[in-house]
Amino acid sequence: MKIAIIGTGNLGKSIAKGLITNNAITTLYLTKRNLESIQDFDGYKNVHLTTDNLEAVKYSDILIFAVQPAHFETILNEIKPHLTENHVIISTITGFLIPKIESQIGIDKFIIRAMPNTAIAVGKSMTCLCSNIQGEKRIKVAQAIFNRLGHTLAIPEAQIQAATVVCASGIAFWMRLIRATTQAAIQLGFDAKEAQELAMYTCEGAANLLITNGDHPEEEIDRVTTPKGCTIEGLNEMEHKGLSSSLIQGMVASYNKISNIKKEQI
Repeated sequence: MKIAIIGTGNLGKSIAKGLITNNAITTLYLTKRNLESIQDFDGYKNVHLTTDNLEAVKYSDILIFAVQPAHFETILNEIKPHLTENHVIISTITGFLIPKIESQIGIDKFIIRAMPNTAIAVGKSMTCLCSNIQGEKRIKVAQAIFNRLGHTLAIPEAQIQAATVVCASGIAFWMRLIRATTQAAIQLGFDAKEAQELAMYTCEGAANLLITNGDHPEEEIDRVTTPKGCTIEGLNEMEHKGLSSSLIQGMVASYNKISNIKKEQI
């Protein structure tokens, strides 16, 4: 695949690293106004660093945009005359809706939005994808790219805000749960490093059980709870203190905040 990443900041670099590591490119163009911060990519076979967005567009078929929202419209206007019927536009930019992109470059273009999370840096992102009508014809291209960097799910654009809470903000929510588990392990007698190790890998194991077995969480819970046992005692105490309801209410509050910000911008 001939790919360009327009705006190779932290997210762009993570995507580039994943693509290179997985041999997912024929050529890869990385653009940035200041190339000093991406010099680590210099020397990789078929990877080109440039400050010229038009050069990257000219020699690429798939354009992944990871620029600041304030700069995106200007860049789209810059490259519009150079877009061809082969270009696939993939935007990772929060809040920049597909209709607005279409208004800049046309409804006939393959336009896809990708909403990854920070775990993309370690190849474990949950990335949600949506597209315009034309983009549906190329959604598998985006899935092929981001599946190399984790897992993907195609959803309607109307659900992107909710996905931001579940997946992007969700990283922070899970980090807080892991931190709480770590603190409990310390109170139970483990040192801080051991406690975090226990919490991290237990969390990873729980997720992988669901991914591998395809079960509902309650099915896996049933396998480790016994009548009058310590596990059910702990679970019930957590629920009495509002674990599930607090998490749900927190995620809904996060979603409401995003919705209010969006209304203020309109």
